[in-house]
Amino acid sequence: MYPSVKAVIPGDNHTLTVFFDNGEDGVLDMRPMLDFGVFQRLKDHDSFGLVRVAFDTIEWPCGVDLDPEFVYARCMARKPAAPC
Repeated sequence: MYPSVKAVIPGDNHTLTVFFDNGEDGVLDMRPMLDFGVFQRLKDHDSFGLVRVAFDTIEWPCGVDLDPEFVYARCMARKPAAPC
């Protein structure tokens, strides 16, 4: 089971800071997706900034949403490993 998204903050350069209900957070870089399909709608900075939490993931009013497991996996993959 994956954690639910509790909050999302759009950042500069098409990144999102995502906060999860298990206390973790991470950054999701959307730039690699912006040239494909419906994600092209998010290239406009104003449209991108309309991101919101919906159920257990994130969505935009233009109809774009992301799989919650994808959001969590991508956010955690970008976090540096903790030192031993």
